[in-house]
Amino acid sequence: MFCGDKPLDLSTPQLMGVLNITPDSFSDGGQLYRDGELRADVLCRRAEAMVDAGVAVLDIGGESTRPGATAVSEQEELDRVLAALAVIESRFDAIISLDTSSPRVITEGAAAGAAVINDVRALRRPGALEAAAAAGLPVCLMHMRGEPGDMQDQPHYDSVVDEVSTFFAERIKAVELAGIPRSRVLLDPGFGFGKTPEHNFTLLRRLGEFLVLGCPLAVGLSRKSMIASVIDRTMDQRVSASIALALMAAERGARLLRVHDVRESSDALAMLTAMEQVGL
Repeated sequence: MFCGDKPLDLSTPQLMGVLNITPDSFSDGGQLYRDGELRADVLCRRAEAMVDAGVAVLDIGGESTRPGATAVSEQEELDRVLAALAVIESRFDAIISLDTSSPRVITEGAAAGAAVINDVRALRRPGALEAAAAAGLPVCLMHMRGEPGDMQDQPHYDSVVDEVSTFFAERIKAVELAGIPRSRVLLDPGFGFGKTPEHNFTLLRRLGEFLVLGCPLAVGLSRKSMIASVIDRTMDQRVSASIALALMAAERGARLLRVHDVRESSDALAMLTAMEQVGL
């Protein structure tokens, strides 16, 4: 898959490093953006460490989508994202992804050097699908029931795997009709987005069933609350469990792993890759 002019080899699992340009994201809010200002020096150090550790994609987000999060204005999100892109785009060779649902952010971010659109709302906001198609970039379509402010209010599914699969099939059809070929689509089941811990673990156990849709799978399991449903750990104590979940996802077919702890995740993936290559 080409992201702009850069190839993304998804024949083996790759890492997407999280860079939240927000004051309130669930794990690292305020580390890169505080008191209305981008902390450019911290952002550069974080991005450099991720690239040195082997990340393939840097994922920039300017709006928190944690459970209970409130929306920010499109202009505020755009200001945050463009400031981060200006710092990163010319300094690092990694592919840059935009974690956004906003048509204007998609359009202006693509013009500023972003090479993937990663949308938790699967391009369902008015104008987002058209903006993504015009940008001509790969898109990651995530499943989310509801909005961040209410998505965890007693989510219910008769069959979470079947319902997410149906959603994916509908969104793939919509993006293809808009001119985005299936070869430029990634799918993300949306762990923690309108799901209970049981839903999340069911999706992970049956993750390989989504491969029949013919698109690479992206997952974000890093430091999620599903970990705390099993073991009582704070955000910064969830690294080991996050890596375990990422490896389970990779073994079940995930090809893009969205993570906070890049070096640790990269080391773990190296072990998985070495094991899988024995005897080839």
